[in-house]
Amino acid sequence: MSYPAIKAVVFDLDGLMFNTEDVFELSGSEVIGRRGHTMTPELRNSMMGRRAEEAFEILIASLQLSESPAELQAETEEIFHNLLDGHLAPMPGLFELLTHIEEAKLPKGVATSSGRAYLEKILTRFELMPRFEVLLTAEDVSQGKPKPEIYLKAAERLNVQPAEMLVLEDSEAGTRAAAAAGAVIVSIPHRHSASQNFDTASHIAESLLDPFILNCLRH
Repeated sequence: MSYPAIKAVVFDLDGLMFNTEDVFELSGSEVIGRRGHTMTPELRNSMMGRRAEEAFEILIASLQLSESPAELQAETEEIFHNLLDGHLAPMPGLFELLTHIEEAKLPKGVATSSGRAYLEKILTRFELMPRFEVLLTAEDVSQGKPKPEIYLKAAERLNVQPAEMLVLEDSEAGTRAAAAAGAVIVSIPHRHSASQNFDTASHIAESLLDPFILNCLRH
């Protein structure tokens, strides 16, 4: 299948640019373990890629918890941030891919279901804030992934048609969002998302340096 020439590239954040899904697994397991439950792959899959409030609503309904989403989010974030220094790392190929995109003179964006303060904290750790022209977060949309709103806004902000935008995702929810927006969507599953459904992806890659991705930059 042929695609229009790519004029911009948009990254998801968690699990795609950084190994934060590993840290979410540790912090989420701790939170529900305190309540006598165990994190299952099914529960993780149902929460992954969604905005925090929506993810915690799923958790509460699944485990019949009494706390509010805000209470669980605050507790989880405290554990998460305490774990970051010892666990946070870029996904393999991230910095090489950013260099390839910049050499191709294509604008870049990040479109994440996480909040802006969190996004800026993660990117600042690696001095990446200035390298992205557009940063979209949970606060920028009324409907989170798998709805397409965030990717439609990304295309608008980058001044390209959705079909001219390459989106890189790691979750089913994010993949469905990008596909519904009409973007060229490459999914890069990892151990946390490998069992999810990526049927709506344009291509399923093994890494950020997959030949399909690099080829898209040359058109």
